[in-house]
Amino acid sequence: MIVKEKVRKVKYRAERFIDYTEKKLSKVNKYLTFRIADEIYGIEVGVMTEILEMQKITDVPDMQNFFKGVIKLKNKMIPVIDLRLLFNIEESEYDDRTCIIILNKNKYEIGFIVDSVLEIVDILESKITPMLQFKTVSEYAKYISGKIGEDVKMILDVDKIVQKDKLEKTINICRKFIEIK
Repeated sequence: MIVKEKVRKVKYRAERFIDYTEKKLSKVNKYLTFRIADEIYGIEVGVMTEILEMQKITDVPDMQNFFKGVIKLKNKMIPVIDLRLLFNIEESEYDDRTCIIILNKNKYEIGFIVDSVLEIVDILESKITPMLQFKTVSEYAKYISGKIGEDVKMILDVDKIVQKDKLEKTINICRKFIEIK
């Protein structure tokens, strides 16, 4: 019995030491987590500027189905993407939990429509398993940079979603459309 207790204490100390070492050696980032359908996703807080309640979106014709249109925010027109549609997840009605997350990427702002915002969490880089290690047939996997643990929180690769050249083109189309209106 005494040996088992000593082994347990040594294991406990080793686990605490490993956790402490990981925290010291690994970079910790803050992520905003949110829900789309039954999945939990995260984006680095550093690219996020604000979270808005769902609001009127001005439709812009001749755009891809996931591009919902533009919103006016602080005298700027912000393009808005519905992540459900981008990921080929069935469209659902917006409700009081639906939010628009505004991101600033490559000097441009863009909005992501999500089902609900959950919380901001600290995540060790070492805990993120890169998507390259997973075989997946999912179409939207190209927008995922990694997953975290058993909860299967997916970390979005905002750079892949918001490709500078495509975003510039979309913003220019939006500007022209707004000028015509």
